[in-house]
Amino acid sequence: MSGLLALLDDVAGIAKVAAASVDDVVAAAGKAGAKTAGVIIDDAAVTPKYVQGFAPARELPIIWRIARGSIFNKIILLLPVALLLANFAPWMITPLLMLGGSYLCFEGAEKIFHVLFPHGSHVIKEDMAIRDPGHLEEQKVKGAIKTDFILSAEIMTIALAAVEAPNLWMQAATLAVVGIGVTVAVYGSVALIVKMDDIGLYLAQNAFTPIGRGFGRGLVKAMPVVMKVLSVVGTVAMLWVGGSIIIHGMEVLGFGWLGHHIHDWAYAIGHSVSEQWVGAVEWISKAAMDGVFGLAWGMVLIPLATKVISPALKAIKGNSEAH
Repeated sequence: MSGLLALLDDVAGIAKVAAASVDDVVAAAGKAGAKTAGVIIDDAAVTPKYVQGFAPARELPIIWRIARGSIFNKIILLLPVALLLANFAPWMITPLLMLGGSYLCFEGAEKIFHVLFPHGSHVIKEDMAIRDPGHLEEQKVKGAIKTDFILSAEIMTIALAAVEAPNLWMQAATLAVVGIGVTVAVYGSVALIVKMDDIGLYLAQNAFTPIGRGFGRGLVKAMPVVMKVLSVVGTVAMLWVGGSIIIHGMEVLGFGWLGHHIHDWAYAIGHSVSEQWVGAVEWISKAAMDGVFGLAWGMVLIPLATKVISPALKAIKGNSEAH
């Protein structure tokens, strides 16, 4: 009996340690998740544009596919790589982040270039000519997951920098909680946004009061505008986040003159207004300058990507398929 009681006491002690570890992971994940709030907002703004133009019945399945891809990006691809880099090759993190930031700048700038100088996409023309929306959906999902990969890499890197874990396993558990929690928050919000028009239609037809039906009609009328605004916000967010990643990376690598100038200019602009608006104006000014730099860098990358990198990748892919 004494041996059994001793065993139960040991089990209780182990349970207490495990519970304390869980509490530590949750606390660390909450702190790290808060640090990523800005990128999370960008991710939520970018994603809804990928379901524009599809039938309502395909909206949630598309979001679910992107969410699964996001989980795969964060947990299977990025988490182990982040841990390995942080513990064995931390010097590689900044160049890789700058490469991801360049991709965001390119994608955002290409969308603006397309608006200013409309040009047809032969891929979309072929899809529409053969009436193959399934292939177009595949392309949209793949594009969304690629963009999510960059934003997820930024989220996981920021979270890793904020984690104060005593060992590798605690780091891994905390990053996993952050990755899953962020994905649920982002894509749950996106699903709610894209289905708002359906909710409005249901209320317009089935609400018990005139106020409820009027609210439903207002939702239906407002959602196309909201989706267009989110599409613009998503593009701006790509340029802002991408530009800020590049500028910060330059500072880390010892080329901090641009970042210092932007900080000084934002500080001067912020302190030119009333005291209660200083923080907001300074932040907006810095974000705007980061975004302008991101747009300029993206415009530089457009000919490089379309005339050099893309043909080279197609040639390599073609040779691989031939072999």
